[in-house]
Formats: sequence, C-alpha cells, structure tokens
Amino acid sequence: MALQELAGSERRDEADRARAIVLSVNGWTSGQIARAFGVTPDSVRRWRSWFAADGVDGLRASERAGREPVKSEAASAVVATLLAAPVADRPNWTLPRLQAEIAQQTAVSISKSQLSKALKKTATAGAGRAIACTADKMPTPSNDPGSGSSC
Repeated sequence: MALQELAGSERRDEADRARAIVLSVNGWTSGQIARAFGVTPDSVRRWRSWFAADGVDGLRASERAGREPVKSEAASAVVATLLAAPVADRPNWTLPRLQAEIAQQTAVSISKSQLSKALKKTATAGAGRAIACTADKMPTPSNDPGSGSSC
C-alpha cells in the first residue's frame, strides 16, 4: 500500500523508483525496467537494494547537502518584484540588464547562465509535470528488442 502511494508521488524520482519496484515484483527484469524508465540496469539494481535495506523509506528522496542557493534566491526575489509591474509600464528586461539590477539591489553578482537557470526554475515552480504513467496504470513490458514499454 505504501509503495503504491509513493508510486503516485509528486516527485518523479520517488515515483519512478516505487514503480520500478512494483514492476520488479511483477517479474520484470532490471533491463526491462531500465528501458521503461530511461535509466541503466545498475540504477534499477541500486533501487532494489535500497528497497531491500530500508523498505519504502529507502526509495524516498532525501535532501541533498550543498551550499544554499544565495545568488539564485536573491535573483528570484529581485526579478519577481521587477516583473510584477504591468507589462505596459515596465522596461524590456534582458539578462544583462537584470544582472545589473540584481547587483545594484542586492550586491550579488550572478552569471547570465545561472540567472537563466534561476528564471526557468522560478517560471516552472508549481507547474504540473507530465507523467508517463500513474500509480494505477503501470507500463506493460514489451519483449520486442529495442522497444520500451507502454501504459
């Protein structure tokens, strides 16, 4: 039951791992599962070992260690304010102009590539994700060489 719930997770990584275990229980090989999810058979074997060691909790995503996204957060806050103005009243913002405004307001220097990534992340935050299969509709294996699976 908990495995099926995790298979319906909003987090694709968790859901894929749970679905892979369900398929494994249903007799799929690591190679078949790997093709279905676009990963390597070693990844599937690793997921199986996590599940064997810790059950469903072993498949859950964990927080990654690392530095705080100071620059991205500062950029997102400034950009949100700048772009909140009605379109007719605001200037045409380019990445270099946004960089300069962020540096002026926060004293944070951010590269164009990092700013672009932060903007994309901000723009897609909360957007729904497309999923290939839901928890109640698992993919079916195909024995045809080179073919994946279908829902």
